[in-house]
Amino acid sequence: MNTIFYIAVAIAIVSSILAITNRNAIHALLYLIISLLSVSVVFYILGAPLIAALEVIVYAGAIMVLFIFVVMMLNIGMEEETENNGLLQKCGYFR
Repeated sequence: MNTIFYIAVAIAIVSSILAITNRNAIHALLYLIISLLSVSVVFYILGAPLIAALEVIVYAGAIMVLFIFVVMMLNIGMEEETENNGLLQKCGYFR
């Protein structure tokens, strides 16, 4: 049981770091879902199955699906992204 705990903690830490440092929004959200699922495994191992189930249902199920839906609705393409980077470079905010 201890090995599963440490594996889940390692997965949560690595996926959280990848969610923060990833520039692609969809990939960052998927890493965040993996992090939330591994945190729910940790809660279950610690003896809180209700909190683990709520973590999966509320956070990974509802809120992350809403985030993915919003990102897909924005539909930022590469041409808009390069245009925005060009505008920011002209203003001196992005180099």
